Amino acid sequence: SCVIGIDIGTYASKGVIVQRDGTILASATTAHRLEIPRPGWAEHDAEHTWWRDTVYLVKTLLQQGRERHGLGPDDVKAVGFSTIAPAVVPIRRDGEPLRKAILYGVDTRASEQIAELNARIGEPHILRTSSHPLSSQSAGPKILWIKEHEPHVYNQTYKFLSGTGYLVFKLTGNDFMDYYTAAAFSPLFHMDKLTWHESYTEFVTDLDRLPQLAWSHEIVGEITQKAAAITGLRAGTKVINGTADALAESISVGAVNEGDFMLMYGSSTFFIQVVDKQLYSDKFWPSIHAVPGWHTVTGGTSTAGSLTRWFVDQWVRRDHGTLTDAYQHLTRLASDESVPGSRGLIALPYFSGERTPIHDVTARGVFFGLTLRHTTADMYRAILEGVGYAIRHNMEELNKMGVKAHRVIAIGGGTKSSVWLQSVSNICRLQQLIPTMTFGASYGDAFLAALGLGWYAQLREVSAWIDYETVIDPDEAVSDLFDAYFTLYKRLYHETKALMFQLKQLEERGVAMNGVHR
Repeated sequence: SCVIGIDIGTYASKGVIVQRDGTILASATTAHRLEIPRPGWAEHDAEHTWWRDTVYLVKTLLQQGRERHGLGPDDVKAVGFSTIAPAVVPIRRDGEPLRKAILYGVDTRASEQIAELNARIGEPHILRTSSHPLSSQSAGPKILWIKEHEPHVYNQTYKFLSGTGYLVFKLTGNDFMDYYTAAAFSPLFHMDKLTWHESYTEFVTDLDRLPQLAWSHEIVGEITQKAAAITGLRAGTKVINGTADALAESISVGAVNEGDFMLMYGSSTFFIQVVDKQLYSDKFWPSIHAVPGWHTVTGGTSTAGSLTRWFVDQWVRRDHGTLTDAYQHLTRLASDESVPGSRGLIALPYFSGERTPIHDVTARGVFFGLTLRHTTADMYRAILEGVGYAIRHNMEELNKMGVKAHRVIAIGGGTKSSVWLQSVSNICRLQQLIPTMTFGASYGDAFLAALGLGWYAQLREVSAWIDYETVIDPDEAVSDLFDAYFTLYKRLYHETKALMFQLKQLEERGVAMNGVHR
């Protein structure tokens, strides 16, 4: 008996087949692209990215399982999913998407709708029922954006789903969303009652256009005959509700106890702090967990890996072969030809606005302190350190709320960079644990599927699947240096914030005058 976990990320999708004891029998990955059709927009094609990747991964996993272990479709007892979240995809009654999915906080198109909802409902009321204010991470304003800017799409919409909800619908024909993801559909979700907020839905969309709600590990349907024919799975295989990629990733590395802090280095950084009670904040996204009884405080930057990828694509990759070669080259440069502090260079990593704790969609990236002696190595190291400063900023604000991380577990593609990990530990004065093997959110999806089947009784039993092999400790002498740099980092944003807003307005005027959207 085994389960399948599938995760759809910003730039790639991954899948695993896992035995009851946590042993991975097969794994696969496939890449896709993030679409940026206009400044401030970020989209995926639900059909040709999410569903295509899912079909490819399932077929590949089943083939590997058959060739290596003699597995057949009957051996797969359940399937679990996670996707980037919150994402908004409107579907027709037959499940076909009506437009490309609008993604999470990196898509900042709905700033006017955020202001509109704050004015109509009132920010204090939204904070009291949603536990956090509206921001670019909120899906409710993006639904309103569709209603106001694409009425032809809105009027045909049967349900507004998330990424996991879309895949569940394609496989089972049932519409569902997990509570954790629903919390990011503010102001539509009532945190205390765990229901859609009927009083607020009237400001955004009809209640019957929203899906049913369930816990992440709950079984919400079975593979249909049609889906079985397409994927190769057995009709009747159980499908769990699933959740957001970040939460599944935190489960995959055992960050499931009070005080655990999962720090994900992905296209952006994202963190999940496990707490024992519901909190409220105007700087973060307090939420619930995958299962009853636990709560979270979440947040993250708008850029991280997307920023290093930008730097590679623009300045380095064409001269250094593959993407992996380019990253390795830059890591060597940052380590050997630069120093902590990047020789007096500070980068504000706000190249796509910023999420927590400042929630500023008009924030812009900055290299501060450039001189003729600075090199590619210094600029790249400044980017890594800039993300580190942003992480420290978040942790300082959490401490003001009385939330402290007792154990930090680092995951994601960024953990391959020793320079980046050490920089963050030095800047934040924290120890980071690195799991022995990281298979990502898909591994957490597999455990949720096992939990849904009753193979395990509690979420914390996932610890039986996980070991930690690397510990990154801060260098206190270097940390003292970074304390001074961090003070300048925070001042740099506050003293240029108004200029960033004016620059955004000039950018929009220029786009309008030229009639182009690039």
